[in-house]
Amino acid sequence: MAAEDDSIEGAAAARQERIASLRAALELFNTPDGDSIQVEDKKNDQNENVGETNLDMKFRNYVPHDKQLQEGKLPPPVLPKFEGPVAAVPPPPEKKEDPFVNIAPKKPNWDLRRDVQKKFDKLERRTQKAIYKLMEEQERQKEMAEQETNE
Repeated sequence: MAAEDDSIEGAAAARQERIASLRAALELFNTPDGDSIQVEDKKNDQNENVGETNLDMKFRNYVPHDKQLQEGKLPPPVLPKFEGPVAAVPPPPEKKEDPFVNIAPKKPNWDLRRDVQKKFDKLERRTQKAIYKLMEEQERQKEMAEQETNE
């Protein structure tokens, strides 16, 4: 039990040392050198002067409220009209046929079939039951014949 506590404490101490070293490295990285400070100051002075004198902003989708900035508004782009090769050729004229010419008459007994279908379904079920009963009866006769021959 004591060995486990020592290993956990050792791991925690090692983790804290790593975190401290990472923080120190981050501070060194963020601390500017003396030479780089002077170069950055010169760049900032130049950027401020350019920003005050040069207002060449271009707005494509935004209309600014300031009058000076409205001069930088760009007109919307003009798209060329697309004319594909398919549009140049007119489609061939379709032949219009009378829709009543191709009507096929229904079979003459369609209404009889519709009316008799319910009765036909009942008759079909009865037929299936009768066939089943006949099959059972034949099986019984075969079994009785086998029993008589075995005795």
